[in-house]
Amino acid sequence: MLTAQNIYKKYRTNQILKDISLTVASGEITAILGPSGAGKSTLLRTLSLLESPDSGIVTVDGERHSFPSSRRNGASSPWPKVTVVFQQLFLWPHLSLRGNIMLPLAKERDRLGSEKWKDRLQEIQTLLEFFEVAEIADRYPNEVSLGQRQRVAFVRALTLRPKYLLLDEITSALDVEHVSKILEHLKALKHGETGILLVTHLVGFARSAADQIIFMDGGRIVESGGRSMLTNPKSDRFSKFLSLVEAAV
Repeated sequence: MLTAQNIYKKYRTNQILKDISLTVASGEITAILGPSGAGKSTLLRTLSLLESPDSGIVTVDGERHSFPSSRRNGASSPWPKVTVVFQQLFLWPHLSLRGNIMLPLAKERDRLGSEKWKDRLQEIQTLLEFFEVAEIADRYPNEVSLGQRQRVAFVRALTLRPKYLLLDEITSALDVEHVSKILEHLKALKHGETGILLVTHLVGFARSAADQIIFMDGGRIVESGGRSMLTNPKSDRFSKFLSLVEAAV
């Protein structure tokens, strides 16, 4: 399991995360909902240890990272076991889309040997075709749409075969058909025992995808539970949030 216990994170004087505790279990999808500025993206950065929490504990399959001391003690990064796709995507502009996908695998060819490497390449090609970006794979990021870049960033993460996949608004630039493809693949990953934590503004997507729902506001987890909380919220704050989302649709 990937767990967070009592996580706090501050930027200067602004307290972004306040006593966050959660679990990302293998074979489950957890969706995080909440207004802009709730701390959702910061939470993904701290869970992946791309940024250190000010205090708290992050545990990845029994490997415990306690803060504020872990980084000073040389704690190992959980990447690629824990892999994140951020809303900003972070594609290298000087590399083709295919080059961006292959970059994290640079050392794998020698390790795998020629036959297994061929299988790996075929796996990547299958993903490119499934997400309908195979024909543009040799273009550069500035030559394709935002939705296409988003799908390529997702494919890049999948090629790492993470055990825990953290997704920040992975459907924000996608049309209905490609949202459906993402949903289909997330469910397949779940059945393959990948633990998935996704931030989304789409309540319907969360309802279709997630086993567990977390509602964040003001840097705190206000409410958490099963999908039933989407129709039967316990807190006034989450009830108001759902009403506003429904009114905006």
